[in-house]
Amino acid sequence: MYHVSVRDHFMIAHSFTGEVFGPARRLHGATYVVDVTFRRSKLDEHELVVDIGRASDVLREVLAPLDYRNLDEEADFRGKNTTTEFLARHIWEGVARRLRSGDLGASPHGIESVEVVLRESHVARAGYEGRP
Repeated sequence: MYHVSVRDHFMIAHSFTGEVFGPARRLHGATYVVDVTFRRSKLDEHELVVDIGRASDVLREVLAPLDYRNLDEEADFRGKNTTTEFLARHIWEGVARRLRSGDLGASPHGIESVEVVLRESHVARAGYEGRP
């Protein structure tokens, strides 16, 4: 299986609801490093998995509405615990939607899997992977 990954980052503030979150129930900040990996078993006619430049642009565009936001104040996230896992799925959905709409060019139609991994520190990460 071939794969190509692109990386970016974003910064947010948020809080959680529920005893399980302990001190994270208070408002706090997070800076996430995001890796998106595109996988396919055969290269396209240009010998590519996906155009890295386009993939980088799409990732930045998907992250832009999150960057420097307090997610507790965003209507889309009201009443949600915006955990790292939750955000990985949210970002995956945005990338997959852009992939299906052709924003990554014609070659991505052979993409079999997209994985989003959010690193919240040097020791912790979470992600989501699925078929676009």
